Amino acid sequence: MDDFTLARAIHVIAVVAWIGGVYLVTTVILPSVRSLSAPEDRIQAFEDIEGRFAWHARIATVAAGASGFYMVYVLDAWAWYLDLEYWWLHAMTLIWTLFSLVLFVLEPLFLHDWFRAQARRAPERTFLMVTRFHRILDRQPDHRLRRGLWRAWMTSENKKGPR
Repeated sequence: MDDFTLARAIHVIAVVAWIGGVYLVTTVILPSVRSLSAPEDRIQAFEDIEGRFAWHARIATVAAGASGFYMVYVLDAWAWYLDLEYWWLHAMTLIWTLFSLVLFVLEPLFLHDWFRAQARRAPERTFLMVTRFHRILDRQPDHRLRRGLWRAWMTSENKKGPR
């Protein structure tokens, strides 16, 4: 197996783990936590689960970014960022950048503390806000991800480069 194929495999696995994790939180964990009677218990349960999941998300996000940029490097495809034909590359990079910004910058700097303050003041409203936010996150990459992965796969197969 050559390095490009390995990078592609890592990329697909990382993206599936990352987006699959968002899907799991949105469709399984949040509805399960919602069944707890006290709003404070919901917030605490979500915090506990999210705290365990955070490293999974960070590792998957770093692996997706590193492998994705490595493939762009190997294909010498930096010019694709200047061509709208490769809109899927722009979309995947934007989604990755936003998730990375939240996971590595905003959450550690202030989002975690802000969330706790909001939860103390209005736990029910805070839980609803978290649920809505995760639904938005879950929906955004879904169709772009499928089409983007397909286009990336097909484009790299048709370009001169490692197979």
